[in-house]
Amino acid sequence: MSTRYDVIVIGGGPSGLMAAITAQNAGAKTLLVEKGHKLGRKLAISGGGRCNVTNAKPLDELIKNIPGNGRFMYSALSQFGNREIIQFFENLGIALKEEDRGRVFPRSNKASTVVKALIDQLLTAGVEILQDSPVKGLRVQDGRIDGIELVSGSVLLAKAVVVATGGASVPATGSTGDAYPWARALGHHIVDPYPTEVPLTSNATIITQRRLQGLSLQNVTVRLTDHRKTLTTESGDLLFSHFGLTGPVALRLSHYVSTALRHNPHTALTAWIDLAPHKLANSLMTAFYQARNQVPKRQVKTIMNQSWPERLTEVLLESAEISSSLPVAQLSNAQIHTLVQTIKNFPITITGTLPLEKATVTGGGVSIKDIDPRTMASKRCRGLYFAGEVIDVHAHTGGYNITVAFSTGYVAGQHAALFAHSPDTVLS
Repeated sequence: MSTRYDVIVIGGGPSGLMAAITAQNAGAKTLLVEKGHKLGRKLAISGGGRCNVTNAKPLDELIKNIPGNGRFMYSALSQFGNREIIQFFENLGIALKEEDRGRVFPRSNKASTVVKALIDQLLTAGVEILQDSPVKGLRVQDGRIDGIELVSGSVLLAKAVVVATGGASVPATGSTGDAYPWARALGHHIVDPYPTEVPLTSNATIITQRRLQGLSLQNVTVRLTDHRKTLTTESGDLLFSHFGLTGPVALRLSHYVSTALRHNPHTALTAWIDLAPHKLANSLMTAFYQARNQVPKRQVKTIMNQSWPERLTEVLLESAEISSSLPVAQLSNAQIHTLVQTIKNFPITITGTLPLEKATVTGGGVSIKDIDPRTMASKRCRGLYFAGEVIDVHAHTGGYNITVAFSTGYVAGQHAALFAHSPDTVLS
């Protein structure tokens, strides 16, 4: 195997695979280096094993779903966005389908279909692949990238290097934050990694007593507050666990929880759950008034069990200080008002999130201030490029985070190849 290349890509995840394919197709002699024995490990488990390859929503909607420095992605997504990603995979012969909320999956419903297609494309394009080869560090000469050094001691020379090593979440797939010290040594600022797209923890009594453990709620709305100041509102499905809250809504809130606690570890966070988001408070009160007139002997819990799970009904009534066996005829107007307010604003104290290794996505990483958004080139070292989760950009699940990976991978690969051919005439 030759030890001199135009472009070396470090990391065999989605951004690294895309960067290597793109660089090779742009005419650069490219080597993909992966520290593990398998390519696309995180990709293989994404989307519940189905691989949500992108999201079909318009550009502005994509940006809204990238809470971690989304504006940085405008240029990259304009060059290689969701339409280009869809076209890329369809050109590889993968039939795609769009599901709810714009999520795009392979029709096979198998992530392995996507991983195999990418690896086949690597081989077809002529990318050289080096596996089981952890990287020790980057080689730099006169302010310009010169190649990489492997842990084994081998030196591989290159005109350009793309770092696509991932973040520090899901370490079993190889994402262990390897590149942070390399980048820091070259003068890049590293935003301390933190968990995002991760379940939330709570010390609320109903959580610690496991009153609602395993209970799943569909189509609720949750408002996250910091000392009563609203940080964000999310809608969707929610699941109570023995440690707190999980499910799609909790994961989407986690960015705001992590960010708030990074700024003030002692801040007071509360998740206010609207258990009837499609009904106004007045209409709920009217329903109780009508029940009071039409079925006066029926117990309050029986009325509520028609709309909510029995365990949740018990907790709601306790919170409103109403006996579950009370006949609805004996409900006062004040009690109805309190109960409706509880239904529309059920509070859960939030203490934090599960740790980074339990997160789906890493927040933090190489600061966007040190990266050119047009090219993914380092502003600190000529010929060095970054792609994927190693950058301080993160998005929600649902096809957004993987879109960031593919987009930055494409842009980094394209511009690394251009730099390798004409280092003095291209943006770097």
